[in-house]
Amino acid sequence: MGILGKKPASGTVTPPAARPTTRALGAAAEQRALQHLQAAGLRLLERNYRTPGRGGGEIDLIMRAPDGTLVFVEVRQRRSSAHGGAAASVGAVKRSRLVFAARHYLMRLRTPPPCRFDVVTVEGEAPGTVQWLKAAFDAG
Repeated sequence: MGILGKKPASGTVTPPAARPTTRALGAAAEQRALQHLQAAGLRLLERNYRTPGRGGGEIDLIMRAPDGTLVFVEVRQRRSSAHGGAAASVGAVKRSRLVFAARHYLMRLRTPPPCRFDVVTVEGEAPGTVQWLKAAFDAG
């Protein structure tokens, strides 16, 4: 007998479909952005480049454009465009961390090439709409 003296229902109970984690959604958006950029002719150099230590920064994708420009890419994903959408979520603190990480990356190079900071947004439910914002902000 089960709770309250009732017989448990026969059969098995299937759990509700698990929602993807934030990390999984971010990885999927990053993959979509990578495919979009590669289709446009950019070549992947690094993925998830992190500076050592706490308080540093991370660059989602570091790409090389066909003209040789080094492109530091921030990928942002949002299910809805409320609160300004994905592009609006790249605020001043995030930009400064990206610039910090880019400078760290560039220190490894003998002669730094021209570079820029792009933002790729993925909005809406999967697979979402991809938007590529070239030269989204400056290092200065």
